[in-house]
Amino acid sequence: MNVYDIIKKPVVTEKTELLRKEYNKYTFEVHPKANKIEIKKAIETIFNVKVEDVATINKKSITKRHGMRLYKTQAKKKAIVKLAKENSITYFKEN
Repeated sequence: MNVYDIIKKPVVTEKTELLRKEYNKYTFEVHPKANKIEIKKAIETIFNVKVEDVATINKKSITKRHGMRLYKTQAKKKAIVKLAKENSITYFKEN
């Protein structure tokens, strides 16, 4: 699996911005079959930073109803990556 296939996109919400500012933690949506070691190597390769810790969260798909139709939401996997103190990802820096 390619490093760009492992990391899908960053997750930017109020909670993730709070984690970024206070704890130097960044949140990404990742490939469902990627493990912590692959995620760590992908982040270090793409952004050229030192990763200290990786935590993953699996969100199961749930069944929802829209009128008479039932549908399932997509299952997702998120990774919260803690960087070393001197590192940061430039994509998230404020102007």
